[in-house]
Amino acid sequence: MPWPASSLLSDFDAEIAGRARVHVTSRPRKNINNFSTFDFDFDFIFFFPRDKQDKQSRPPQLLPSHPLFVEIPHSIAFTMFAARRTATLFQRRAFSATASQASKVSVLGAAGGIGQPLSLLMKLNPRVSQLALYDIRGGPGVAADLSHINTNSVVSGHEPTPSGLKDALKGSEIVLIPAGVPRKPGMTRDERGFEADLSDLFATNASIVRDLAKAAAEHCPNANILVISNPVNSTVPIVAEVFKAKNVYNPKRIFGVTTLDVLRASRFVSEIKNTDPADEKIPVVGGHSGVTIIPLISQSNHPDIAGEALDKLINRIQFGGDEVVKAKAGAGSATLSMAQAGARFADSLLKATQGEKNVIEPTFVDSPLYKDQGIEFVASNVRLGPNGVEEILPIGQVSEYEQKLLDNCLVELKKNIQKGTLLLMSFVSLYRPRLTIYFSAGVDFVKANP
Repeated sequence: MPWPASSLLSDFDAEIAGRARVHVTSRPRKNINNFSTFDFDFDFIFFFPRDKQDKQSRPPQLLPSHPLFVEIPHSIAFTMFAARRTATLFQRRAFSATASQASKVSVLGAAGGIGQPLSLLMKLNPRVSQLALYDIRGGPGVAADLSHINTNSVVSGHEPTPSGLKDALKGSEIVLIPAGVPRKPGMTRDERGFEADLSDLFATNASIVRDLAKAAAEHCPNANILVISNPVNSTVPIVAEVFKAKNVYNPKRIFGVTTLDVLRASRFVSEIKNTDPADEKIPVVGGHSGVTIIPLISQSNHPDIAGEALDKLINRIQFGGDEVVKAKAGAGSATLSMAQAGARFADSLLKATQGEKNVIEPTFVDSPLYKDQGIEFVASNVRLGPNGVEEILPIGQVSEYEQKLLDNCLVELKKNIQKGTLLLMSFVSLYRPRLTIYFSAGVDFVKANP
């Protein structure tokens, strides 16, 4: 908002009342009423004391020889006064800019085991201005609960109807998809695959992701889509194919969230080396299930980990989710840690979207790294920017041990990607789903449409 010079000078005059009177004129072609550029060019004439008759009686050598800042003490006083006011306004503008950069985030599957803690973490994120929660059951209840938390973001809960899903997605900049059924003991992320019964993890979650991706492609085609629903190696290609079918595919804006693999790697290494996990930076590349998860220990702070210790470490990182599934005895999978991983990636993306530079995170994306081998998607570190993926970083130098792991990974990863696209092709249509999937917390069943 413009800051009138008359107001500025009036305030200054009041501050130094009894000591000086200020007359101000603007130089030609200068708009002193427009403060937006912080460009001032004033002439100041100071009269001492405040009586004109007294001024005229002053000796000529004490009269101002030039109207611009000739009375040094008072010019300094005005400069300091203007600086204080400038700083105040600049701070207000900075706050306004931050507020205007805040984003709408949508969580699809917000009432589930991952969705609830993820929604909580996003509610606590100051970069989020609107938080839209959707689930087949319980979304408005979770929203009502979170709305009592005293942060600035506005929370809305949406009913499981086409219009409810549309409202949840419209205008969203980030769409998080944790919707799906959890793993049970003995079930792997990609168990049985294409020919499996439609109630298993892969086919069920693939159907859910397909339908939600279709809605996102229609209602927020330019949003960043963060896929958490497992198996990520297969669900991300499904999202990509849906967006392609809608002619809105942007490979820079579709992400498979693999951050949990990095969190586990840093934590497990810190346990071995008795260090702070926050200090451990371990790249994890490949994919997001089993043998496709490749921690590059040779690029960490501890390339000396070797032999049996390295084998055990790699295995634990690759199958860390199994520890949680087993410990929960069928009551769920890694929900809390996955929520933290999703929130971290979303926060990094918000930082990049709002102008922060050199934001680097691991993620499973459409990548050129191994396309010469027919592999369209790979997890690696990427540099994030305002438009999503700014740069896909190279894998870098790896050890002979890690290269063997990578070779095995790529074989499996190619199968996982193909599995997703094949299942998508098996459905009657992208636009006429033959299944209705219920994915609310604690619900695990499929209803066939007539």
